[in-house]
Amino acid sequence: TVGAQFVVAGSHRRVMVIGADVMSAIIDYSDRTTCVLFGDGAGAVLLEPREDGTGILDYLHETDGSGACYLNMPGGGSRHPASHQTVDRKLHTIKQQGAHVFKYAVCKFTEVSEQLLRRNGMGGAEIDLFVPHQANIRIIEAAQHRLGLPDQKVVKNIHEYGNTTAATIPLAFATALDQGRLAAGDQVLLAAVGAGFTVGAVLLRWSDVSWD
Repeated sequence: TVGAQFVVAGSHRRVMVIGADVMSAIIDYSDRTTCVLFGDGAGAVLLEPREDGTGILDYLHETDGSGACYLNMPGGGSRHPASHQTVDRKLHTIKQQGAHVFKYAVCKFTEVSEQLLRRNGMGGAEIDLFVPHQANIRIIEAAQHRLGLPDQKVVKNIHEYGNTTAATIPLAFATALDQGRLAAGDQVLLAAVGAGFTVGAVLLRWSDVSWD
């Protein structure tokens, strides 16, 4: 949605939006509650103006700062600058209270998707493909169930890459393309939830992959 604003404003004709994270650099491998979940990855999407009604139709973002204590990396920045003490205490690695994160994600992941669809007079039946953030298979399937989506309308590749955080949705798009599951004019719903807590969804109409 940030990239799209540059296109809409006319300041840029094409915008490359890149999601990339090297999670292995900030993982405590003695912490089994986090180290088995994450993967390294990078992906990108290209945004450009279209006159055929395709592209981003609507979006919805929310931030709930009360969840910051449940998923974070406490070390670094001006609050806890790097020192021997912070390194010894492993404060520069991901910390997560899984039960709290899961509860929030299951609730808000679906809520924001439903709210976005209602705002556009749509339901799950009008969605051709759901491309969710690949954080947890149970979170994805809970949202899938509430939206009434069959398996063939949901992209799942967490079993291949793990949670690559910022890269998961671009990688999921690549999976969908490899599997021939995206066609011009398809209505696609994206949804993601993450640290902060933050949550967001995007409704778009897929365009042909082509160049002028």
